[in-house]
Amino acid sequence: MSLLFRILFASYGLRNENHPRESRRYCAIIWLSKRTISEGLQEAFAKYGKVDHARVVTDRVSGYSKGYGFVRYTTLEDAEAGIKGMDGQFLDEWVIFAEYAKPRPPPPSMQNNNAVPGYGNYNSPTYGRQ
Repeated sequence: MSLLFRILFASYGLRNENHPRESRRYCAIIWLSKRTISEGLQEAFAKYGKVDHARVVTDRVSGYSKGYGFVRYTTLEDAEAGIKGMDGQFLDEWVIFAEYAKPRPPPPSMQNNNAVPGYGNYNSPTYGRQ
């Protein structure tokens, strides 16, 4: 369940979030093997175009892949070819899935954190009543 949660909310920190076309150069890759490394990811996706950067997200303690990563291509056309070429293919003996990465959502504000009942909502009209 936690892997599925991480995959659904995994995103790459896009620098050009105001340019939706620009963000289409970024690919999110899911269901990677624990043995997959960034160099292997880059090598596999480079068959479909010029890769600017590839990164496998790893566990800080074990160093193994967490099961997902990101690839950034030079052009939109290369990114499209990479997704079409690698989606559903084997990499390190695992079937992987590739899609366009989605921009990271903005962090929640401190005001929203106080709006949850039971979690420090001191502004509530019922706070302190028994």
